[in-house]
Amino acid sequence: MIKKEVAELLVKQINLELHSGYLYLDFANFYEEKNLPGFAHWYVKQAGEEYEHAMKIRHFLLECNEKVSLSAIADPTTKLADLKAPLLEGLKHEQFITASINKILEKAIEVKDHLTVNFLQWFVKEQGEEEMNAQLNIDKFEMVGGSGSAIYLLDKELGGR
Repeated sequence: MIKKEVAELLVKQINLELHSGYLYLDFANFYEEKNLPGFAHWYVKQAGEEYEHAMKIRHFLLECNEKVSLSAIADPTTKLADLKAPLLEGLKHEQFITASINKILEKAIEVKDHLTVNFLQWFVKEQGEEEMNAQLNIDKFEMVGGSGSAIYLLDKELGGR
């Protein structure tokens, strides 16, 4: 049903999505340690979305009779210098994931794997939203300027996700 080289890239993407979840849980842990449960909540929700993305790809591959083999998930621990660092790293990571999805899409187009091209359209749209949300969080953080009361209010807003 789908081309083998595309299926292999999708299997790798599952691992990237699961790593994304680990990374966002690490960010949540960082914010919990800083007593910012709203920021932490936002990243816990984000981690859950990444797991859903991995499961969506897994399900697609299984429906296409492709073998899904999982590999080790890389350690997500990163050095986070300040409260803004996870936000910046999150955007950078989403841009990396977007590039990966685009690479799979380009390969699917190249080998005329139309089923996968159609499947990946949801991910293309989703990645646009992911990058937009990550940038919006950075913009809001920069707007409040790091003051205690403003960070408190932003934390409350992010906790409402």
